[in-house]
Amino acid sequence: MKNILVLCTGNSCRSQIADGYLRHFTKGKASIYSAGIETHGVNPRAIEIMKRDGVDISDYTSNNVNEYLNIPFDFVITVCDKAKESCPYFPSNAVRLHYNFPDPAKATGTEEEIMEQFRIVREMIRNYIQNFVNENLKDS
Repeated sequence: MKNILVLCTGNSCRSQIADGYLRHFTKGKASIYSAGIETHGVNPRAIEIMKRDGVDISDYTSNNVNEYLNIPFDFVITVCDKAKESCPYFPSNAVRLHYNFPDPAKATGTEEEIMEQFRIVREMIRNYIQNFVNENLKDS
């Protein structure tokens, strides 16, 4: 079974969404972890936008990357530039992947406009994760 870490700045939005889709698309055939270089708690809007796509992340927690330093990861996916720059060294042969998704938590406007930004980022992450699973885990 592959160990996959999704890493972001605060482990509140982008990494939580990616974690949810990794679990959804791998259907238990990989061990999924998400963490931040800081912990900000899971963003309620991230929970809501995932719920709208049928993925429940309401019981997820915000974790610090230091909790996982002893896990031999096969893949480390950074989903923001700050996490990529601050990512600690993992003593493994992990394949490192990176995509700098916009931070929906920084969206402004009405609640509807903010949720639209969350939806857009959710779809970007969904497509990225689906492609990742298809390209890297199809034989798992």
